[in-house]
Amino acid sequence: MARLRLLLLRHLAAATALLAGFSSLPPLAEAYDPLDPTGNITIKWDVMQWTSDGYVAVVSIYNYHKYRHIQAPGWNLGWVWAKKEIIWTMVGGQTTEQGDCSQFKGNIPHCCKRDPAVVDLLPGTPYNMQVANCCKGGVLNSWVQDPVSAVASFQISVGRSGTTNYTVKAPLNFTLKAPGPGYSCGAAHVVKPPTKFISQDGRRTTQAHVTWNVTCTYSQFVAQRAPTCCVSLSSFYNETIVNCPKCSCGCQNTRPGSCVEGNSPFLASVVNGPGKSSMAPLVQCTPHMCPIRVHWHVKLNYREYWRVKITVTNWNYRMNYSQWNLVVQHPNFDNVTTIFSFNYKPLNPYEVINDTGMLWGIKYYNDLLMVAGPDGNVQSELLFRKDPLTFTFEKGWAFPRRIYFNGDSCVMPPPDAYPWLPNSSPVLLLKSSSLVLPIAIWMAMLFLRLRM
Repeated sequence: MARLRLLLLRHLAAATALLAGFSSLPPLAEAYDPLDPTGNITIKWDVMQWTSDGYVAVVSIYNYHKYRHIQAPGWNLGWVWAKKEIIWTMVGGQTTEQGDCSQFKGNIPHCCKRDPAVVDLLPGTPYNMQVANCCKGGVLNSWVQDPVSAVASFQISVGRSGTTNYTVKAPLNFTLKAPGPGYSCGAAHVVKPPTKFISQDGRRTTQAHVTWNVTCTYSQFVAQRAPTCCVSLSSFYNETIVNCPKCSCGCQNTRPGSCVEGNSPFLASVVNGPGKSSMAPLVQCTPHMCPIRVHWHVKLNYREYWRVKITVTNWNYRMNYSQWNLVVQHPNFDNVTTIFSFNYKPLNPYEVINDTGMLWGIKYYNDLLMVAGPDGNVQSELLFRKDPLTFTFEKGWAFPRRIYFNGDSCVMPPPDAYPWLPNSSPVLLLKSSSLVLPIAIWMAMLFLRLRM
């Protein structure tokens, strides 16, 4: 008995040590996205010329995420100066605060704070305040969707810093809000050789004096965000509609005032009132309480093909989703034939397995997902070719494994709630009964021939 007790204590100690090991994993482990393992935002700081007390630099923000983009009100980039630097002037961006510049007379700096925060300028900014890739209101598209619009830049004139490659110091403690928390940025490191720039005619190449790179990775753990979307399912072979799981993005009783009934007479005043610019979602009251619902409907079954309808509905009364995107994981994407009214690109995160597709709207047609209401949805249909070795309607195979909306993983229904193929289908019975008569005639003729 004592030996058994000792053995149980050893197993308990081992299990406790294992759990402690898992709990000690760093938060950045959550930043790894298996569908976009190399996705990040890279900040490039290029020192272009020296001045009497500092330098002029071009700072660029590259969104290398395949499908995660930065929505309005846009990015906010911060850092801490390594010494006692100031910002004399800025073009293409501005700091949110000037800070205490009382020690300066005559020429007042743009910002004297030791920890400045920079935001993008708005569209329509005068040309003399613009640089290339600026003035988008801080909005950056994903790299797959639109690589041209996935870059932001601003020019900064820094004073009270070093004036050579050996005395200048890179800023410290970079922070990126896009627009809220979620990104963790590493330290700036020197890039060798520095960035090279090619003239418009392609005949001359210039080079930055110094280039620093900073890499920022996203983690939903750091963002501490609740889910923002959910998935519902239906099919032609089953009358059951599987709705989004209850309280997918929150519950009405725990978040009073966060939703409004669609037929409420006070809806217009709530949406257009003083809080209309708030980024907090104001959703239509539903059991799931999600701003976005994605519905996957197995629509038709042909001999060699099958057809799916996807509908994305916006339940948020405060948000137009511009340049939205979906990422869908399903094994039949290696045989997708036609995508109607959406753009499509395979992501191939595992290179040899093509089971992930990215969908987004067509420019000037359905790339804007309107606020909740009659126009608050976009939809398309997908046509897949059947693979005889894998295709089946049984056990929920026809439904997606995972869906992302704008980079956020959507809450899926539990697998045991999926619409199942019935044991007997009138269509299937009709198809099989069409073979009964010919077989019966053939058997009767064979019987008569044997009798003769």
